[in-house]
Order: sequence, then C-alpha cells, then structure tokens
Amino acid sequence: MGDKDKAQNFAEEKVGEAKEAVGKATDDESLEAEGQKDQTKGNLKQAGEKVKDAFK
Repeated sequence: MGDKDKAQNFAEEKVGEAKEAVGKATDDESLEAEGQKDQTKGNLKQAGEKVKDAFK
C-alpha cells in the first residue's frame, strides 16, 4: 500500500465529482447520488492512508 493506493483513491474521488456534475446537468438524481458516494469513499480511503502514514 502506498502511492498506488493513494492515486486510486484520488481517482475515485475525481470520478465521483464528474458523476455528480453530470447528474446535476442531466437532472439524474441517482447518478448525482452515486457521484457523491464515490467522493465520500475516496475521501475516507485517503484519510485512512494519511493515518497509516502518520504511524510509519
């Protein structure tokens, strides 16, 4: 675990932002919610990586 995981988490967050934006633009509430969920997952995973780094 390390840089690869951090990159994947960041990418997941950015994909979520894109999904949310498309959902808002097309009035697709389920896509917007999915985007928000992806962003939250990415943020939580990034926070976990930061905690791991703090204990190294």
